[in-house]
Amino acid sequence: MNLTLLGTGNATVTHCYNTCFVLHESGQYLLVDGGGGNGLLCQLEKAHLRWQDMRTVFVTHKHMDHLLGILWLMRMMCQSWRRGTYEGEAVIYGHDEVISLLRTMGKALLSSKDSAFLDDRLHLVTVTDGETRQLMGHDVIFFDIRSTKAKQFGFSLELADGRLTCCGDEPYQPWEEAYVRDSKWLLHEAFCLDAEADIFHPYEKHHSTVKDACQTSARLGVQNLILYHTEDKDLAHRRQRYHAEGSRYYQGNLYIPDDLDVIAL
Repeated sequence: MNLTLLGTGNATVTHCYNTCFVLHESGQYLLVDGGGGNGLLCQLEKAHLRWQDMRTVFVTHKHMDHLLGILWLMRMMCQSWRRGTYEGEAVIYGHDEVISLLRTMGKALLSSKDSAFLDDRLHLVTVTDGETRQLMGHDVIFFDIRSTKAKQFGFSLELADGRLTCCGDEPYQPWEEAYVRDSKWLLHEAFCLDAEADIFHPYEKHHSTVKDACQTSARLGVQNLILYHTEDKDLAHRRQRYHAEGSRYYQGNLYIPDDLDVIAL
C-alpha cells in the first residue's frame, strides 16, 4: 500500500495545500479529506491520480480546509454521471454531522439534475464511533477523537503487518490509546516547532508541536510517524528543521512529507 500526501498544510496555508491524502493499493483508492477547494483536483492531477478513481472517501470533520474540496469531487462525479461519461458508484463516509452537511450543501449547490445522484450512485454513509467497515479490502475502525471544536473522527486501518492510525488534525488524547499504541504507522498533526510555539500559538488552536507529537509517539511505541497539518512559513527547510527537533524525542522512522510525496507503507 502507498500513501500519497496531496496536501500537508494547516487551514490558512498559501504555499502548500491543506492536509489530505490518498491510500492506494492494487488499483483501489481511499481519499481522506479534500482540502479547502478545487485545488483538490489540481493536486490529484499533479500526483498522477485520477479523480474518477476516488470512489471511496472518508471525511474527518466539517472544517472548511477538509470538507470543501469534497464538494468539488461530488460535482465532478454527479456531472459526469449525468453526461454518461462516468460509470459505477462511489461512497463518502463520515460521521452524522459531516454526512448531513455534505447532503445539504450538495442539494443546495449542485443543479437538480446533478444532485439527483446523491444517495443514488453517490452514497453518503454515516459511520459511528467504534464502527468497523471494510475499505480497500482492509478492516477500518472509525473513532471519535472527542474534539471540543467540531465533531471529528479518526480511523485505524489494519495492514497485513500492523496498523495505520490517523488521529485527524488534533493532538492525540488518552482515550485514543487503544488505536494509537503500537501502531506501525501514525499520521499526526504538528502545527509548528516547539521552538516556535510562541510565534504560531498551536495550543490556542487545539494543535500540537513537533516535540509533542514525537514524545507521544515514542511513549506509545509507534514505529513510523508522519507529521502533517503544519504552518508553511519556511517550506524549503521544513523537513530539515522539523526532523532536527523531532529526532531528539523520537527514535522511530520520522517522516515530514511535502505535498505530493509518496510513502510506501
